[in-house]
Amino acid sequence: MIEKILTHYNIKGEFTFKPNESLIIKCNAPTNYSGIYLIYYKEKIIYIGSSGQKINGELKTRKCGIGGMKDRIVNGFHPKFEKIKRKKIFPLIMKEFNMDEITFKWYVTYDYTNNFDFPTDIEKKILNQFKTTNENQKPSWHK
Repeated sequence: MIEKILTHYNIKGEFTFKPNESLIIKCNAPTNYSGIYLIYYKEKIIYIGSSGQKINGELKTRKCGIGGMKDRIVNGFHPKFEKIKRKKIFPLIMKEFNMDEITFKWYVTYDYTNNFDFPTDIEKKILNQFKTTNENQKPSWHK
């Protein structure tokens, strides 16, 4: 059901990540767009995140570092795992919990031409849908 909400976004992709790999190299999310990303472990959603903020009714895409959604995925801080960049904390957490591989699926929700959905709005919608189908529980990597 959640993926059905995302089918109309044309700019999308996915990649897998193992604890011994470089997240910056593996991540194929765009550096110039914002959107949402879902992280899966064994086909189960463990995290729902977004990149890009709505400020005064306009989208502000991340421009520091690598930029865009890729920068958020690689260099952003994960709210549940201290103030350590994801590229460093994800491999540690995966090793701690014996997770051999996770999958990222990302979707550009605001592309300035066809889609004008603010990422945080879509993130909330998907999180609510997840909770509805999972006894009001959030994905395991959420706070």
